[in-house]
Amino acid sequence: MTLEFENKVALVTGGGSGIGAAVSRTLAGGGAAVVVADINEASAQAIVAEITAAGGRATAFVGDTSDPDSVKASVDHAVSTYGALHLAVNNAGIGGPLGLAADIDIAGWQKVIDINLSAVFYGVHYQIPAMLAAGGGSIVNVSSILGLVAEPTAVPYTAAKHGVAGLTKAAATGYASQGIRVNSIHPGYIETPLLGSMPPEAHDALIAKHPIGRLGTAEEVAEVIAFLLSDRASFVTGSQYTVDGGYTSI
Repeated sequence: MTLEFENKVALVTGGGSGIGAAVSRTLAGGGAAVVVADINEASAQAIVAEITAAGGRATAFVGDTSDPDSVKASVDHAVSTYGALHLAVNNAGIGGPLGLAADIDIAGWQKVIDINLSAVFYGVHYQIPAMLAAGGGSIVNVSSILGLVAEPTAVPYTAAKHGVAGLTKAAATGYASQGIRVNSIHPGYIETPLLGSMPPEAHDALIAKHPIGRLGTAEEVAEVIAFLLSDRASFVTGSQYTVDGGYTSI
């Protein structure tokens, strides 16, 4: 195995489950020391245990990405534990309330914006100075296909994920000359235990939206994120990568 992330330190938010867990495993498998940040301590510790049992390096950080002080503390934890920060994946997020725009509860809107958009800004805000101190770095912000197209009944989610795409481009162009790359990734619907509990007809309807004929896996998304973080993507910044089985192509 090529250890392309050897001597790198990575921070993954929402690292205890789903895409975040797959990213944590992939980066650790590539030699990175990984801070698995999650609001659920048990989930974060489980991924850390899995990584360390496989011979990798990882530590858990428990915090709330919608709290800027907590986000700063996660970056400080990475630097104090491993000496630097080189890579970050701002992945934590929620689905939020569904309904047309006039029907969405204001508190529900604010919660989604806080977790799915403001938290990504807090991440970039605190991660970039640490990366500049380390001589450069790479950030991937996890958006969604709904950061490129719309779902009329997922108003807060669609708005937040479009915001992540714009934030990514602004940060990328602002720091490109200083050795910081920032890209966004836009997954389609991904197989998770939550989707597995859906009625079969609803699950089939989701599959039908993807020309490839199936839903994606967290590991497939993690592979693209790892590429964007790696030196193989050294000329890639401000980009929007879809991992959607053709969803946004029709």
